[in-house]
Order: sequence, then C-alpha cells, then structure tokens
Amino acid sequence: MTTQRVRKAVLPVAGLGTRFLPATKTMPKEMLTVVDKPLIQYAVEEAFEAGIEEVIFVTGRGKVVLEDHFDHAFELEATLESRGKTDELARLRAAMPGAGQISSVRQQAPLGLGHAVWCARELIGNEPFAVMLPDDLVLTPPGQGVMKQLVDAHADVGGNVVAVMDVPRADTNKYGILDVGADDARPGGLAEVKGLVEKPAPEDAPSTLSIIGRYVLEPELFELLETQQKGAGNEIQLTDSMARRIGQSPFHGLRYEGTRYDCGSKLGFLQANVAYALARGADNDPDLGANLAAWLKQLPL
Repeated sequence: MTTQRVRKAVLPVAGLGTRFLPATKTMPKEMLTVVDKPLIQYAVEEAFEAGIEEVIFVTGRGKVVLEDHFDHAFELEATLESRGKTDELARLRAAMPGAGQISSVRQQAPLGLGHAVWCARELIGNEPFAVMLPDDLVLTPPGQGVMKQLVDAHADVGGNVVAVMDVPRADTNKYGILDVGADDARPGGLAEVKGLVEKPAPEDAPSTLSIIGRYVLEPELFELLETQQKGAGNEIQLTDSMARRIGQSPFHGLRYEGTRYDCGSKLGFLQANVAYALARGADNDPDLGANLAAWLKQLPL
C-alpha cells in the first residue's frame, strides 16, 4: 500500500498546567525537566527521530519561552565558549533544529484538543500529519520512539493510526477508548478500530484499550473539526471527529512498545524522572543511573 509520508507534527502546548501550580505560574508545563531536558525537547527529538521535518507548536499566551528554547542564546553560547565549556556548548547546539523546522500558531481560546489541532490546518495542508502531546513521555529503546513506530505502521496500513495501551477499567473515564475488531494483542501489534468513545464510564466502555498522546491522522479530519460540536468536558474533542471517519478509511490502534509516563500528573512526572535517570542517565553524568539506583536501595521504604 502506497501512502504519503508523514512530514509534519502538531504539538498542542497551550494548556495552563494547573496541576503543577505554583511551578507553572510563569513557566510552561512543557518546560518542566525530566532529568536534564524539558518535556518539549523530548517530544521534538522524538518527532525528528521519526523523520518528521517540521514541528508546529499550537501555543497560547505566555508560551514564547517554548520557541526561545529552540533558538540561539547568543550570550550563553558566548559565555560557554569563552570558559572552554565545549561539552556543554555542543549539547546546547545539538538541540537546535534546522532553520524553518519549528513554527507556531495561537489557540486563542481553551476549546479543547480538537480545536487546538484545527488551529494548525493552514500549516499542515492536504497531507497526513502527526499529533504529539508532550505530557505523554514513553521510554523506548534508542531509535525506536513511539512516533517512529506509528509512522512505520502508517506506511503499511495508511488511514488513521493511534498509539494505544490497556488501562484499568476503572480509569476508562480518563481516556478515549476503542471498540476493536481484529486485534493483534502482541507488543507492536495492530488493532482494527470499529468505534471510539471519549471518556466513557467504566460500565459503558467497549474495551479497556485507550489512546495515548500519539497520533498519525488524515488531513480530511480538518473538515470535520471545522463543524465538530463540543463533547466531553464541554470541549471540541479530537476523538469525536476521528470517530466520524471510521468506515471511510483504515483506522488502527498500534500497541506500541515502550513504557508510558503521564507527566501531566505529579506521580507520573516523578516516575518518569526516576525511570529515565535509571535507564538513560544524563549526557554529562554517565554514573547518574548507577548512583541513583544505589541511593534508592538505601531508602527506608
């Protein structure tokens, strides 16, 4: 099956981060760091790893620092260079995207994820695109990020492909839940999507297979988002428009390989910091993982 390559990714980053107040009073939640990198940088690196060429931030007021993070900091670079801090300077410059690879649009009102994605329509045009929520951080082997897994799956099956995981039935009211047909339940397997419900009550959920914050979507979705009525939470839900495409084109859930951490919650954020430090350490501290593991063993749990 021949499909158009996914070249652009939309990152909705206009949220207020109220769960992390007062830390997020003046700092975007996407700038919270896991070990030594902000969440937004993990997302952008994952996108580029997957072959994405352009990342589009859907921002709100007070989010300019997200764009600044991916720009030159001339005074800082000059200071590092004058002090001979070549390793630090190299890491700083390695995080810089190429010219034109980062752009942004404003979501001027908090109307939901579907509305945020719709705001990027003119920059996407008529081609398949990715959506990535930086709050969802997934620890995978190097070079095998979830977005790369999705892009590879999309090249095989086309249509809409979303990253999915099983959740406890008691938690279905927190996620978009799939009604599935044929299902390869192995890691890396695909589930055929027959239906999609946003945040159903546990007793009403058609399954426990939920969408996480990684999508590859068709451009036809923008036409549906244009007229989408508000749904759960009195917001324009992306999943509601996705559900309207079922039966018109292929739709699959990918049981991605990796461990997901919900960095939109305090517990998930703390878990991600520990897991990433243990698994990957830090570029400037190769012994971080081993030292942290030794310290954790000493805790009086």
